[in-house]
Amino acid sequence: MTTIQKKNVDPTAHLTPEDIEQLGIELDAIRQSVLDVRGEADAKYIRNVIKTQRGLEAGSRAVLLFSIFPPAWLLGTAGLSVAKILENMEIGHNILHGQWDWMRDPKIHSTTWEWDMATPAKQWQHSHNELHHTYTNVVGKDNDLGYGIMRVDEEQRWHPFFLAQPFWNFINACFFEYGIAAYDLELGKNLKIKKENRSEEFQANVKGVLAKIRKQATKDYLVHPALSLPTGSFLPTLAANFTANVVRNLWSHSVIMCGHFPEGVETFEKKSIDGETRGEWYLRQMLGSANISGGPAIHMMTGNLSFQIEHHLFPDLNSNRYAEIAPQVQALFEKYGLNYHTAPFPQQVYSAWHKIVRLSLPNGWLDETNAKNLPTQLVKLYKLTTGGPKVRRMIELADRRAANDKKLAAA
Repeated sequence: MTTIQKKNVDPTAHLTPEDIEQLGIELDAIRQSVLDVRGEADAKYIRNVIKTQRGLEAGSRAVLLFSIFPPAWLLGTAGLSVAKILENMEIGHNILHGQWDWMRDPKIHSTTWEWDMATPAKQWQHSHNELHHTYTNVVGKDNDLGYGIMRVDEEQRWHPFFLAQPFWNFINACFFEYGIAAYDLELGKNLKIKKENRSEEFQANVKGVLAKIRKQATKDYLVHPALSLPTGSFLPTLAANFTANVVRNLWSHSVIMCGHFPEGVETFEKKSIDGETRGEWYLRQMLGSANISGGPAIHMMTGNLSFQIEHHLFPDLNSNRYAEIAPQVQALFEKYGLNYHTAPFPQQVYSAWHKIVRLSLPNGWLDETNAKNLPTQLVKLYKLTTGGPKVRRMIELADRRAANDKKLAAA
């Protein structure tokens, strides 16, 4: 993975500026076709999803009142996990995108909805809707690329710190809601600033996050377990709530990884978006996203982010319409000779994790390593890790020379 502008073969090189603008016009037409017909059936859909989710959560919490009994614990935990995933993915994420604002229902509106997550809705909307969706996969502009803690491109200089990124990624997955809260605060950048010099906005945002975390923790780890005291189920209910939150975090992290990180998803140079047209923006969304193939259940449980390509093209279209327009979008990929990146969930998860592991190591190290040369490669990795910047530069230079010699010999 390198930025598309530095690849040996640019997958968009065959497109003329006229092609790209015509592509934008055709995508605008697809979007308008949904705007022209959405109505009561769509409104009924989201209201039914919310009703189902709330019923499932209430029922699961009722079962957990008796969670001292293992069958009740298993049933209640599974139900609560699904309820939290639905609330986070299909309901909260999509409402906060403004997908249902057209209904003019004050209870289902991006300006009033607050979700079951550690990060307040308004802060997430800024970092996600305004920044990520504007600068999708632009290195140096889209902070969602690696969330500021991971190496996600070969062009990023490798440091020994990155060896730990598979571990950091797993920890981030388990506690994803808190990782997102820290990311939305730009915590790493702001902690480097002296306390007295930090902005009032940052300090207010920190208070907002802490208040939200306190509210969520009180609900899941005090109030609901306390309701189970009469049946002796305080600790089992506490454990069930913790488990459901971890399951939700792991799932949502995996879905996000599948849509943004698999091998083959393109990244872009910062200067490439200077003067970007509507058609060029569309093209970047098409190449900077990946889909998850599957049936209605997987689409519902991902919040229809299984159609990540369609979501990035039309983030404000209501999610229940993505499956309908996906064949039209895929047809445009084929028409313009582009790769519609889609695969089953396990395959996309593997691909995303493979990239995380591959880029945690020096460029080319994993590809060059086999059972025969493993000892030599481990020695090389040890030297790269402990030798300092000068040693790393010398080894990298030697590797480039060897690669060039190999190319010349092959020619």
